[in-house]
This record gives sequence, C-alpha cells and structure tokens, in this order.
Amino acid sequence: MKYFSLIWAQLFRSRTRTLFTLLSIVTAFLLFGMLDSVRVAFASGGSSVAGANRLVVASRLSITQSLPIRLESQIRQVEGVDDVTYAMWFGGIYQDQRNFFPNFSVAPNYFDLMTEFDIPKDQVEAFRTTRTGAIVGDSLAKQFGWKIGDTIPLQATIFPRGGSNDWPLQLVGIFKSRNTATAANEERQLMMNWKYFDESNDYIKNQVSWYTVRLDNPDHASRVAQAIDALSANSDHETKSQTESAFQQAFIKQFADIGMIVTSIMGAVFFTLLLLTGNTMAQAVRERVPELAVLKTLGFKDGTVLMLVMVESVLLVGLGGATGLGLAALALPAMAPKTMGLLPPVVPGQTWAMGALLIVLIGLVVGVLPALRAKRLKIVDALAGR
Repeated sequence: MKYFSLIWAQLFRSRTRTLFTLLSIVTAFLLFGMLDSVRVAFASGGSSVAGANRLVVASRLSITQSLPIRLESQIRQVEGVDDVTYAMWFGGIYQDQRNFFPNFSVAPNYFDLMTEFDIPKDQVEAFRTTRTGAIVGDSLAKQFGWKIGDTIPLQATIFPRGGSNDWPLQLVGIFKSRNTATAANEERQLMMNWKYFDESNDYIKNQVSWYTVRLDNPDHASRVAQAIDALSANSDHETKSQTESAFQQAFIKQFADIGMIVTSIMGAVFFTLLLLTGNTMAQAVRERVPELAVLKTLGFKDGTVLMLVMVESVLLVGLGGATGLGLAALALPAMAPKTMGLLPPVVPGQTWAMGALLIVLIGLVVGVLPALRAKRLKIVDALAGR
C-alpha cells in the first residue's frame, strides 16, 4: 500500500499513548487466546468416539453415580472389546486438604491397559499381591519424599473404614508417564486395590465409578460404544460410553460451566477494550484535524482520508492482537502440564480464526466514528480551528 508509511507515522505520532494502548490490546488477546483455547477444547474435544482406541463407560445420569461390578463380564462379551478394567473414585487426602491429588481404587489389570504409564513389572505384581498396596506417580512421590516400602496414611473424605477415616497404604510401586508433555499432570495420581477398598469401606459394595474398555479395532469404536450402552438400557444404571477426553471434560464440568465463564470474562474484557481503543482513536484524530485538512488541501479525497483512519485503527488492533495471540501460543505449551488438563497444549485453529475476526471487527468499530469525522471535515473550518 502506497500510503502505509503515512499510516504508520500517524499511528505512532504519540508513542506513549500508542504503546499503552497496544499493551492493553496485547493483554486482552493474550487472555482471549488462552481462555478461548479452553472453551474450544471443552466444546469440541472428544465429542466423537470414532477412531478411539479406548472408551470410558460411566453412568449416563452423572459420573458421581456408580455402576455395578457385574457389568464387567457383560462388557467383555461385546464383540470388538479386547480388554476391560475399572476404577472407583476414593477422594482421600494426605495430611491436609491443600495436598489434594486424584486417588482411586483400581482393578488388578489396570496397568495392563494404561500403557502410557511406565512401571516395572515386579512393582505391578507387588501391587496385585499386596492387599493394602498403592502405586503413585513419580512427581507425587518426589513432592512428598515417598519411596518404595513407605506407609502412606491416606485420610478418607467419603468412605470411612471400620468407623475410621484412616486408610494406611503401603507404597509398592512408582510409575512415570511416557508422555513428557502431560507427565506433570499424569504423575500426580495414587491408585489402591479395588478389592481392598470394596471389602473395607463401610458404605458401598460391588460398585465402580467407571470402566475403561480397550478395543481390538478403533474403527469399530462407535458400534462397540452403542453395544455397551445397550446392555444397561432402561435399567437403573444406564451407561454412556465416550472417549477418555470427553469423560475428563465431563468431570470438570461438574464444578463449572467453562464455556459460560470464559464467554463472560472475555465479554467484559473486550467491552473495556472497545472503550479504551475507541477513545484513543478519537483523541488521535481530534489532535490531527489541521493535518487532515492539509491532506485534503493537497488533493486527498474524502474516501481516501476515511480509509487512512480505518486502516490505522485496524492496524493498531492487529498489532496488539497478533502479539497477544502469539504470546498465548508460546505460553500454553509451558502452562498446560501444570493445570490438570484445563489448558490445552496448543492454541486451536478455531481460536486463531476467531481472534483474526475479532481484530478486524474491533478495528472497524473503534475506527468508524473517527474516520467519519475525518471524512466530513471541512478544510476552511479545520484550518480556522472551528
């Protein structure tokens, strides 16, 4: 564009004001890039079971509702099922509520299906043969200084044992995650024996929270999911088979509507941004009234002056928006492993597209009134200071 140097000079005519405005735009789009990535992940991730290698079977009513253990044998008989394991949420704490980490009881074959965990075979065997045995992630063991053979005095918050909340467990194994990107999250877990939990707790018997099903062919995932759900249709324990990512999202959604929260926050942020940027552009054009009059005197048409101000507005928002989204793309990979799966590791394409659309829309909205004023400017009045 032949007028780009002129637009650039106008944009940085007042450098301090422009830089502060850019900082506000960068901050707004940095927040947008991170929060909208969460919204997109929760809205679209795991929505289809097609091609999934593993399915999670949980209660259709709520993931807080348990399922009978007898379903395991029925699920195994479904054509296309290679193996089945199960787990029951425990929800205990170690020493203090602030030390919360996921902990649950699992089937003896749990680590046969969880191939993303690297654990020595002798430790898995020790877990199977030790009634009060427990296995923890490497990050968790390092945090509390645990080593093989230690006793972990877990405290129940839901399921007492013999009238007491004490659940002493013997650490028999420590696993590492094969995926370094998710290791910080996956290695903060504790697993105990489901049979020990089932026999010892005071309230619930022969129940599990969910089943994990490994398929012999991922291409048959949809058919297998429908067949599994048909086993309990019209019963008091109807199931819903879904991908692991969808199951994890459903778990988080118990506590909050992520989409509504993100939309509300970003709505407030961008409304404030509109006011701030709009005021910046209005003030910039107001200060340049004599200069705009000179441009018209030199032969610049009204439409050209309108275009100059509009492009300047879009360029201002574009510089800040692109920088903010770029910073979000750099920050997410580093932050995602530390957020228990809340943040995705990359900014999805949908967020980039929405960000580009917002840049253009906000640039046009904040620039339209100052641009119209510049277009309607009368040379005589402007030069006369009226």
